[in-house]
Formats: sequence, C-alpha cells, structure tokens
Amino acid sequence: MTELLRKAYDPESFRKNAHELVDILADHLAYSKTNDSRVLPWQEPGNHYREWKAYFENGEIPENAAFWRKIVNQSIHIHDPKYMGHQVSAPALISGLAEMINGLLNNGSAIYEMGPACNAMERVVIQWLTAAIGFGEEAEGFLTSGGSLGNLTALLAARQHQSEFNIWKEGSGGDFRPAVIVSKEAHYSVARSVQILGWGEDAIIHAPVDGELAMDANSLPQLYQSAQQTGRQLIAVIGNACTTSTGSYDPLDKIADFCQAHGIWFHVDGAHGGAAAISPKYRHLTKGINRADSVVIDFHKMMGLSALTTALLFREPGPSYANFDQDASYILDRNNGYEWFNSAKRTVECTKNMMAVKAYSVLKLLGPQFFIDYLETCYDNGKLFAGLIRDHGSFELALETKTNIVCFRYIDNKKDDDALNRINAKARSKLVEDGRFYIVQTTINNRIYLRTSLMNPFTGEKEMSGLLDHIINIINTENE
Repeated sequence: MTELLRKAYDPESFRKNAHELVDILADHLAYSKTNDSRVLPWQEPGNHYREWKAYFENGEIPENAAFWRKIVNQSIHIHDPKYMGHQVSAPALISGLAEMINGLLNNGSAIYEMGPACNAMERVVIQWLTAAIGFGEEAEGFLTSGGSLGNLTALLAARQHQSEFNIWKEGSGGDFRPAVIVSKEAHYSVARSVQILGWGEDAIIHAPVDGELAMDANSLPQLYQSAQQTGRQLIAVIGNACTTSTGSYDPLDKIADFCQAHGIWFHVDGAHGGAAAISPKYRHLTKGINRADSVVIDFHKMMGLSALTTALLFREPGPSYANFDQDASYILDRNNGYEWFNSAKRTVECTKNMMAVKAYSVLKLLGPQFFIDYLETCYDNGKLFAGLIRDHGSFELALETKTNIVCFRYIDNKKDDDALNRINAKARSKLVEDGRFYIVQTTINNRIYLRTSLMNPFTGEKEMSGLLDHIINIINTENE
C-alpha cells in the first residue's frame, strides 16, 4: 500500500475537503443572487484550454479548496437568476447532496445486486410518476441517462412490438422497412435514433405544423397512406410535449386517436414538458399523454434535478423487456422473466448511476409538491416574460408562450429580415461575451429569434426587464 493511496482514501481528509467544498458551493449560491454576479465568465475556447493546460503542467499541487474554487468560478452559473439559456434545471440543493452519495458509493444500479437500495427507490419513483401522468397500475419503466437515450430505447421497443418476427434474433432485413412520423420541430435525437437504427433518412416522415408550430394531426392519414405506397411500414408516431425550440405541444389526444385506430405505437417525447402532466395548472397541455405506449420525461429539465436523470415509461411492461433479449450469464439470467430490479435487461446501460437517489430524495424529503411548484413557477415566469416583451415595444414574440420557453426578437420597421437577423445574432453574441446574462437563439421561418428557457424559479421581473434593457443597450452601442 503506497502513501499516495492511503492519502487518496483517508476518511478524515475527505471530511475536511468535503466541508471546504460545501462552503465554496454555498458561497457560490449566495454570490449568484447578488447584483454583481455574472452568469458566464466568458473566454474564447482556445484561451480557456491553454489556461487549463498550463495549470495542469505547472508542477504545483494546489490546496483542494483553491482547486475547487477555480472550477466553480470558471463555470457557467446555472443558479444565477440571470441564467435563461439552455434547458437544464437549477437543481434543488438536495440533488447535489444525492450526487455526492452517487459519486462515492458508486453502485452500478442497472443490476440489483450492485445497487439494491437504488433499485428499490427507482421502482418507487417510477410507480409514482406513471400514476401521476395517468398510466394504469400495470405500467412500468426505468431511469436512464438522458432523453436522447430514452427516445432511442423507446423506438427499439416500438420496432420489436410492431414487427411480426423476432427482430432481435433475426435482424431487420428483407421486406421490413420501418418508418416513423414526427413533427419537423422534433428534437434532433429522434432523427438520430432512426439513423442509428439503420432505417435510412426516408424513414423519417415529417408531419407539417400549424401556426403554433405544433403537429397538424389532420395530416396523419395521408402520411400513413403515402408510407404504405412507398413500401414503408409505419411503426410509430412521436408527439412532442413540448418542442425544444419553441415549447409547442403537439395534439397528443388526436395523435393517440390515429395510432389506436391503425395499431401504431405512440411515443411521447416529453423530455422538457411531459412533466406538465403532474401539474393541476398545466396538465391540459399534455392531454392524451396517458394514452401513449411510451413516454420520456427528464427530471433534469422541468423537475429540478441535476443531469442526467430521465424516466422512460411504458403503459404496458412487455415491450420494454423484449428490447434486449440476449444471453449474458455473467450478469443476467434471461430465464427469469420480468425483473424490474435488473434494468440492464431493458436499457443500454450496464453501469448506471444511482440517479434514483436524487428523485427519491426529493419525493421523501421535500414531497411531490416540489416538482409541481418548480414547473408551475417556471411556466408562470414564461407568461410573465412574454407580457413584458409585448409591452416593451422594441421586441416581438415568435408565437404565443405556453411554457417557460420564450422566443422573441428585436424589431425595427425600417430594417428587413436579413438586417434584423444580423442585429439579433450580434446582440446575442455580445450578451454572451459580457456574461451578465445568458440566453441562446433559434431560427423560425428563416428569422433569428432570441430564445430563453426560464429554468430558475428565482428568475423574476427584475432579471427579465434587465435582460431586455441590456439587449437594447448592446444594440444601441453597436449602432453608434
């Protein structure tokens, strides 16, 4: 046993360092709420890399506290109320503590024997969530590493369920040419999943959207007929709850009607907005989600947990077990049937984080109301911000705001769309470099819009108005 190993595993050193780290993180949280805070300490990527490379190579061993502080100070600050960018939550602090348990205990929770407590907690979490969105008692599911992996796994289940042979054993050649219908506004992970599965680009059938950028469900019968005429077997329709770009909800109930009438798998990509189904105030947006065959919901988006924590839910358990019907005697017994406690039978992961600890901790220590409060506060903030934009006079909304995703742009009647695109893109770039606020952008109908996802429940009118004023100041300064 070397002295270095003893030092690396010394409990008392860990106790001291952990206390220091918690103090640093608590100070960071307090700073993030001050007027002087900056969301993003911007540097050009190359400069940032060179700094950290030199730091690595300088031969000095810093104090642990100085090392942690350097990392925190140079990271984007999600808990700052002026963070309004990508769709990751400002996680509940208890989620961070649960991550410490996960990092230290390191239980691979895809196998029961490697993660007994976590597997039991995961089943409780899944049973609570399936009931909360309106699934029956027979529903099952598991937690997985992100919505992209959840969508891929759901399409694997749809493929097996909709084929008339054991595709896992026999392959997918011959006359089986699967296809899926999805809105053109769907998350890129759906198209990526189809490509990974090897179905080809033509297997992605894009449904048109209405004025609110939601799927036009009236187009489904014609798309279905066209697929049949080209020799494609339509195996699934994917509804968005909601779209990543604009927060638009597809008409899930109408899609469910179509899928039920034609015996087609119905999957809901609810990574961002599926959680609205548990909210008394906003569940109307997800009407019909309980009729889906599978649903993806990210806890790390609108349920206030740290990434990655995604639920993949199945209205009926059978198809999820047919996904990976293979021999692996060193870890799984394929003859034991439905084993909820061995999720490796149903998901890509063999080593899986103890992500259930985070969700269970919130359910037990804060209660389910936390999830509802988090989502409703953020969605309410979306409506508040949309109202401020309408009242401002120098901006316009892309479409009606239903969620915490708000798309808007600076307007000037004297300038055409090309000029306005340049102005808005430049304003966003300058905003990021300045670092006091953080937002992103998107393109809708060839127009560049500034895009905010109000992920922090502590973001208020002061920050929203401050953002609009700051954008105007940037534009005025650029035009001087």
